[in-house]
Amino acid sequence: MKNYISVAFVGNPNCGKTTLFNAFTGANLKVANWPGVTVERKEGETSYKGQKIKLIDLPGIYSLTSYSMEEKVSRKAILDEEIDVIVNIVDASAMERNLYLTLQLLEMGKPVILALNMMDIVEERGMEIDLHRLPEMLGHIPVVPVSARKRTGLDVLLHAVKHHYEEQNTDPVVSYTPDIEDKIEVLEHMLHEKWPEDTNLRWHALKILENDEEILKEHPLDTSEVVDKNYEKIIINQKYDYIEEIVEETLFYKNQKEEKTEKIDRILTHRIWGVPVFLGIMALVFFCTFTVGDAVKGIFEAGLDYAFAGMTHLLTSLHASDWMVSLIVDGIMAGVGGILTFLPNIFILFLALAVLEDSGYMARVAYVMDGIMGRVGLSGKAFLPMVLGFGCTVPAIMASRTLEKESDRKRTMLLTPFMSCSARLPIYVLFADMFFGKYAMIVAFSLYALGLVMAILLALILRKFSKSKGEANLLIELPEYKTPNARTIWIYVWEKVKDYLTKAGTTIFVASIVIWFILNYNTSGMVTDVTTSFGASMGKWLEPLLAPAGLGMWQIAVALISGLSAKEVVISSFSVLYGISNINSLEGMGQLSQILAGQNFGALNAYALMVFCLLYTPCVATLATIRKETHSSKWTMMTVFFQLAVAYLAAVLVFQIGSLF
Repeated sequence: MKNYISVAFVGNPNCGKTTLFNAFTGANLKVANWPGVTVERKEGETSYKGQKIKLIDLPGIYSLTSYSMEEKVSRKAILDEEIDVIVNIVDASAMERNLYLTLQLLEMGKPVILALNMMDIVEERGMEIDLHRLPEMLGHIPVVPVSARKRTGLDVLLHAVKHHYEEQNTDPVVSYTPDIEDKIEVLEHMLHEKWPEDTNLRWHALKILENDEEILKEHPLDTSEVVDKNYEKIIINQKYDYIEEIVEETLFYKNQKEEKTEKIDRILTHRIWGVPVFLGIMALVFFCTFTVGDAVKGIFEAGLDYAFAGMTHLLTSLHASDWMVSLIVDGIMAGVGGILTFLPNIFILFLALAVLEDSGYMARVAYVMDGIMGRVGLSGKAFLPMVLGFGCTVPAIMASRTLEKESDRKRTMLLTPFMSCSARLPIYVLFADMFFGKYAMIVAFSLYALGLVMAILLALILRKFSKSKGEANLLIELPEYKTPNARTIWIYVWEKVKDYLTKAGTTIFVASIVIWFILNYNTSGMVTDVTTSFGASMGKWLEPLLAPAGLGMWQIAVALISGLSAKEVVISSFSVLYGISNINSLEGMGQLSQILAGQNFGALNAYALMVFCLLYTPCVATLATIRKETHSSKWTMMTVFFQLAVAYLAAVLVFQIGSLF
């Protein structure tokens, strides 16, 4: 017999469910202000007055119809006998939209506790909720006002869990019309005769009336004399009729003043101005990323110079061998240290994205892009993984699970890597600063825009070969605009920075050693002439192939191959390849540009290189995620060659057309 209470957190997307989960467990889960981030169930633990409580954070869903992957995951978990009580988190500022799921949960027969979240927004709008009448209309279940952001009402919610988790919901909350109630009664009797162990017969009967495929498979019955049609729409309409009654009797002063959100959305979601505003906001993000980030990175560069000098002096005083000094200083420190100097730029980028997410704007981006995405056979919902891709492609690929059709998921996974993830930012920062000076920010922004344009154009082409020709509809909740929560932003930014530092200490560390080795050894042993090394041999083989793209240098070939492990490694490779210890400093960029100029590598070559890095095969972590999500090695390999071909053709076009001018 278990000694804990198992609690499932269930609610609509953007209701503050994961924020509340974090408040109880302290788990550093990502909290984003758009649907589909919590795709799998997350678990944590807490306790209340000696009672151990296991918390399960389920994906955000609008209903239990089991159409999307999130709905299937949540419904399966709720039906599991392991769940003792359901905590239904409801956005108190949008009760009409949230209560439909509440009514469905109540019909499942399990104990339900309603957590009215975002009560601070309700108060700000001058609205009031009758906290005595609301529980009465929901079958006398506990209703607890909470604020996940302000961490208020948490103890009261746990008290309700401890003292009410054994109270079953036996009485129906929604009374349907007599004809439907008669059918429910007949179906309940039929179900009880065949499956007497089932406890939530009313819910099963309703699902049979709604022609729910999973329930019909699990409970095969001859219902032809009872169910003469699909009653799903009728049942939905009658639920919403009851929700209107609830809102009328329990919510006051709702229309007292126009909401701030509606005023802002007149501009941000405008049919014409929505896209230009989005592009303008992203341009501002990259302006801050370059200007503020570059202003701070001088501190890191000075620290790195001091570290190089100190390590060299230490190794010399210890009489370390030349190869050991070269490995540590020219290999490891140059590779890893070169990446660390970009940390201010990465921090600013993630900080800006976190603010946009938590403010409620990112969901609007999907809404604004819905028209464009619809013309290429995808919904605006497919744009959500792409937006996530500006941070990291791995969670972006995982977020494609929110799409209902497998064909749409695969196309989205194929196109999402064209978004400029944070790993590509060091490449843009270095080469844009080095070759384009005061226009560096514009050049970098053009690459982000180019990735987006390429994704849309390729989606249009792929649509011609897709079996799914119809336009997908978008159903998405536009959350209230709110002041970003400092704790939420800190969790998001710290997790991303930590991942970046972890990658520097693992993937880039190992890659720097490997690159140093292939540049300093051949079959005869250690070499003094790098052009005779393993790396040079590999790169020279690819030189003719890359020449049409203006990248016909063996060093660039080696850097691009190494970038398959992680895109930041491209910069580490340049540090090691050219023996530049602090490549992101003014002195380092000066050395590199001088060396490259001697090889006839100019601004056009640099832009072609950045385009290639933007579009070519993503890192091995992303490929592993694609393989896991598609369960297909064939599709993963097709992704590798498809993106490699697109990158090569785009870089060749950029260089060849640019050469004409």
